[in-house]
Parts: sequence; C-alpha cells; structure tokens
Amino acid sequence: MKEKIHPKYYNDARVICSCGNTFTTGSTKKELKVELCSQCHPFFTGERRVVDATGRVERFKKRYQVKD
Repeated sequence: MKEKIHPKYYNDARVICSCGNTFTTGSTKKELKVELCSQCHPFFTGERRVVDATGRVERFKKRYQVKD
C-alpha cells in the first residue's frame, strides 16, 4: 500500500448548519458548512415546508399553473 497518499483525517471536524446548529464528526476537512441538518430538515422535524433551490418551485408552479 502506498504511503502518504491519504488525506489527513480529523476526528473532531466541526459541522455548522445554516440554522445555527453545530456538532462534531469525523471528516477529511476541519470545518464543514451545510444547509440542512437533523435539527432543521423537514423529514426529521415533521413540518411540511418546501426547500427551494434558487426559485425552482416558483418556476414549476408558474409553468404548470399549480395552485396551492
């Protein structure tokens, strides 16, 4: 097996969510920034909301005249 080809692994990598939640995990990066975590993801929270990625939902509704 070749030596010194693997990236450095951090056991205490910090994950920062856009909702403000932070936690630690293992990763090859020291700090990770994510958009959704288990504290704010609709599947885990039970609330029903649409996570819109740059207006895709509005374009779909406009294209197909979908009523809420």
